[in-house]
Amino acid sequence: MPEKATLIARGTYATNGKQTSVEKHFIEVNGFNVHYQIAGQGKPLVVLLHGSFLSLRSWRLVMDELAKTATVLALDRPAFGSTSRPRSSTATGVSYTPEAQSDLVLALIKKLGFSRAVLIGNSTGGTLALLAALRHPQHVEGVVLVDAMVYSGYATSEVPALIKPVMKAMTPLFSRIMKLLITKLYGRLLYGFWYNKERLQSDVLEAFRNDLMTGDWSRAFWELFVETHHLHLDERLKKISIPSLVMTGEHDIMVKKEESIRLAGELPGAELLVVPDCGHLPHEEQPEVFVAAVKKFLKRVV
Repeated sequence: MPEKATLIARGTYATNGKQTSVEKHFIEVNGFNVHYQIAGQGKPLVVLLHGSFLSLRSWRLVMDELAKTATVLALDRPAFGSTSRPRSSTATGVSYTPEAQSDLVLALIKKLGFSRAVLIGNSTGGTLALLAALRHPQHVEGVVLVDAMVYSGYATSEVPALIKPVMKAMTPLFSRIMKLLITKLYGRLLYGFWYNKERLQSDVLEAFRNDLMTGDWSRAFWELFVETHHLHLDERLKKISIPSLVMTGEHDIMVKKEESIRLAGELPGAELLVVPDCGHLPHEEQPEVFVAAVKKFLKRVV
């Protein structure tokens, strides 16, 4: 039986001048109080995994349309949005490692009464979608990798094992430094996600900033950073046999288009879509193209 979640509040998102009603659901999963939204009904279950520095707000332009043909679940990943930011601990089982994050996604869908899902991940969310498919193949029936980090960035960065204990011990200092840097550079960073900068409205930017910078956010982000390590996903792609779609913005400067083209070539049976007039976030800049491509892909899975 699905575990009952808590409905905390009902609010609104501004979406191109329209107000979209949302409900803030929370449920305890692997030591985190996970914030999620769910819409639609029927199969398949589609899980949306946002990238770093963002939140489930990033799916606001596409969630309702996707929910017309599937059950759609979006969550705030650990260290982001309204999901809680507990301290990592072996005693409590709380962890910010990539493996723990991918396991949390599967634990969440099980708690909500589902057994299988199509995972759609953007940027580092794509990294986690791919990792979840490798770790839990029986529960993942398809993946959509949107400007996913596989050959660079989060998937290949690594904190040397020898200095990790020192970095963890100095968390208060390093998290304060990270807080100063991210706070100062956040706007510039987010504008880098968009190809057409005018599409990122100032109120949306501020909403994303508020989603991230809540509670003990810099400490949680530091803990996530310290746990990065090389995932060697490129060496494991041949093990994936489920339907897959690789999508990239033609002008992405965060994950180069060539990396996504390579991914589509090395991932068995993958389809490739290069979205013109678009940067790192096709679901933000070209939501109609994104929705049409995902709906077409889902027909392969159902």
